Amino acid sequence: MQRCTYLPAMALAAMLALPLAAQAQQAPTPAGQRYFPEAALRGQLTITNSAEARLNNQAVRLAPGLRIFNPQNALVFAHSLINQPLRVNYVIEASTGMLLTAWILSEDEARQPRKGSDTVQTNIRTESDTPKTTR
Repeated sequence: MQRCTYLPAMALAAMLALPLAAQAQQAPTPAGQRYFPEAALRGQLTITNSAEARLNNQAVRLAPGLRIFNPQNALVFAHSLINQPLRVNYVIEASTGMLLTAWILSEDEARQPRKGSDTVQTNIRTESDTPKTTR
């Protein structure tokens, strides 16, 4: 009886190669430039505490997995940015309305036009937001 001992090693090699294949399909960006997703909007962000911020002068909650990138594209902690006004591109998580990702912009990036709006869009409605119906 012959054992197939190489199968687990082959499976591991295939799993490790998948992320590399996905990276190879992305178009490279020129040196010094960052890629921002189409869904990213432009805005003014001020972190108020570890769970909340002001985005375009409206309150927004921070997602538990919030990622903030500095102009050099390194991750920074939200608590290190408390009360600092920041010009950012950002993505709001669609189902919760929480801030999911923010990129602090360099001066050159901030001068580039950005599709989208500077408004925060959430799925949270209050009683005063609901349309009034007349009888």
